[in-house]
Amino acid sequence: MQTKINREYIDKGFLKGQIIRSQSGFLTVMTEKGEFTCHLRGRLKKGRRTRDIVAVGDWVWISPLQNNKGMIETIEPRIRMLSRMAPTARGEYQQIIVANPDQLILIFACEKPPPKLKMLDRFLIIAEKAHIPCVVLFNKIDLMGLEKAKHKFGFYHGIGYEVLYTSAKTGIGINQLREKLIGKISVFAGPSGAGKSSLLNLIQPGLGLAVREVSKMTTKGRHTTVVRELFPLDEGGYVADTPGLKALALWDIEPEEVDGYFPEFREIIDQCQFNDCTHSHEPGCAIKKAVAEGTIHPHRYESYLRIRFGDDDRD
Repeated sequence: MQTKINREYIDKGFLKGQIIRSQSGFLTVMTEKGEFTCHLRGRLKKGRRTRDIVAVGDWVWISPLQNNKGMIETIEPRIRMLSRMAPTARGEYQQIIVANPDQLILIFACEKPPPKLKMLDRFLIIAEKAHIPCVVLFNKIDLMGLEKAKHKFGFYHGIGYEVLYTSAKTGIGINQLREKLIGKISVFAGPSGAGKSSLLNLIQPGLGLAVREVSKMTTKGRHTTVVRELFPLDEGGYVADTPGLKALALWDIEPEEVDGYFPEFREIIDQCQFNDCTHSHEPGCAIKKAVAEGTIHPHRYESYLRIRFGDDDRD
């Protein structure tokens, strides 16, 4: 059943669609009647802006024009978003990287290069803050073996994250990854060298190359036009690439909030002796006790301390 406002838009001949590409003010909107190249109505641009008005992934209503062109009339509220802060002359500005993602796929190699798990932990904090479900993917298991990989990285599954193990070389885990992407907007992120392009090409031939070409356009230089795009999958769904995401700062998280974004901490924080416990030196700390007893992994505790006290070495 359509809502009242939806019926109003439909009566006006508007179409609902999702923005799948943004470049130089041109917005490509995918609707049930195909793609439309659109601009924003002037009234939507009025007022002081502290963040992007629209972004790739946003659901919008458009008034269709001739030759598959259109005007964006209104923007649906976002369910969630992945964003970064950018300094400007007028103060900080929030850039929306992807709106309404269904999941974040964090891709790291088991070896060559060695996985930077503290980087992974920062990604997970960003996702927790934005309420974006995460899948942790360890690629190149042919270099290590599945049993060893699970022993080394399986604690992320114990925390509650879904963990996939793949090999772009042998094809292990590719079908499982492909199934995870069907019908969803998936954001891929991770360091260079982890094998992301190879995985994308196995999921859909040519996809890795297409993503890489757009990524190059976005990172060539300060005057290069920024292109953001959702890449369609043949079996349904989209993949969004995020060049430069590894440099995202935890810009809107206060130090005293960090423990709340570690799922394994949240369950026992209220058992600490002190309400303002920093989990570093206080007596009666439930977190330190859990680390000593082995129910919280030492690596995660070390990551927490580095991020909490500003000693994050980005490894």
